[in-house]
Amino acid sequence: MAGFAARNTAESLGMRIHSVLFGWAKFNGGESTLAEDVTKMEIALRAAQDYGAEAVLLVPCKIGGMPIPRPREFDVRFDEDSGHLEQVVAGDNARYEKYIQAHNHAVEASREGIKRLIPAAEKWGVVVAVENVWNNLWVTPKLFTNFVASFNSPWVKAYFDIGNHVRYAPPQEWIRSLGKLIVKCHVKDFKLASNPDGGEFRNIRQGSVDWPAVRKALEEVGYNGWMTIEGSEKLSLEERSKRLDLIIAGK
Repeated sequence: MAGFAARNTAESLGMRIHSVLFGWAKFNGGESTLAEDVTKMEIALRAAQDYGAEAVLLVPCKIGGMPIPRPREFDVRFDEDSGHLEQVVAGDNARYEKYIQAHNHAVEASREGIKRLIPAAEKWGVVVAVENVWNNLWVTPKLFTNFVASFNSPWVKAYFDIGNHVRYAPPQEWIRSLGKLIVKCHVKDFKLASNPDGGEFRNIRQGSVDWPAVRKALEEVGYNGWMTIEGSEKLSLEERSKRLDLIIAGK
């Protein structure tokens, strides 16, 4: 009932609840953790229908605690059938063997968890929208596209965050790679630094994102969905709206 009440309140104000945040899961934490998070995500999908939302944002898992290449050091090669990493840097990859193993395990666990969610997503008519959030997974456009496309399902798409991907490749490259797989977009900016480990999130239109190029790429792939500002809290709502209008206008 809470979902319907929130939906009615939003609609009475001329607003729309178009997506729901589930957030971080731990699909790679073992079978019991995977099953528990799948159940929670199924509840989120059902709640999203009550809200009138089209998608639930899911970050399947994250990995860490071992040597991992810096964002600009990645030189990825992977098996397109399995989605498994074969190489993460040019030359000797021995230093990153544990990372490669952890990544490939996370891919399999995430794929299993999302496969279990597809029936519920179809039942409730709500998309499982996979997002990458500095979780050390799927660090190149082709790799992430391969994972999302592997389900070959209209109920599994990408929730693309423009600012989250700047460290790895220009966002327009991600957009062109993902194409029709993008179901939602977060509008966020990130300022790169000369230090490969540096950089910080900035207010939109004050970072390193080439917004006209991003707008052009979205047009090329036929994206006509929501553009939701995330962050930029120091800006007034009026200023955020003004800047988003400029982005949409291709400026």
